[in-house]
Amino acid sequence: MSDPNPYQSYQQTQVEQPSNGLGITGFVLGLVGLLLSWIPFIGVIAWPLVILGLIFSVIGLIRVNKGRANNKGMAIAGIAVSAIGLLVCIAWAAVFGAAFNQVNNEMERVAKVEYEITGTATEVDITYGELGKSQQEKATSLPWTKQLENKGLIKGGSLMATSGAKGGTLTCKITVDGKVVATKTAEGALSVVSCIGT
Repeated sequence: MSDPNPYQSYQQTQVEQPSNGLGITGFVLGLVGLLLSWIPFIGVIAWPLVILGLIFSVIGLIRVNKGRANNKGMAIAGIAVSAIGLLVCIAWAAVFGAAFNQVNNEMERVAKVEYEITGTATEVDITYGELGKSQQEKATSLPWTKQLENKGLIKGGSLMATSGAKGGTLTCKITVDGKVVATKTAEGALSVVSCIGT
């Protein structure tokens, strides 16, 4: 007996292959971002990597839950390493932000500075003041003092004295907010003494 319907239609069912690319991509980006996030300055590159790693890993996990992927562990690991990398990036940003604010506040702070030259030399040429804003004076006898208010990172600025041809001793001293930050001594004709305060 023959088959009444020789041309049976076979319904082809396509089995969708799992698409694990997003979960794997998220894990790789998160891992590379985590490794780079620990390195100062280079860690800036980690920001986009960990953010993209987090996004791709979350999308990969959503695909796993919908049955379109089967790499749930990889997607969860991608979320974990991306999140840790993001936390490290945020911590570095906080550290650099605090350091920048501290430097900025120190640069704006005004300090009371006293410049002093003592010794036995006469006809002394003196240069003093903030770095880049120095002033000059000539002293015929010592001690010589000058009080200023300075700003910047190096509050004490600089103090330099040169003795005349008759020689003698020279001692320079810089005091910032009541604390001596630099002192030096020189002796002889045309001797030079130089102090730089912090």
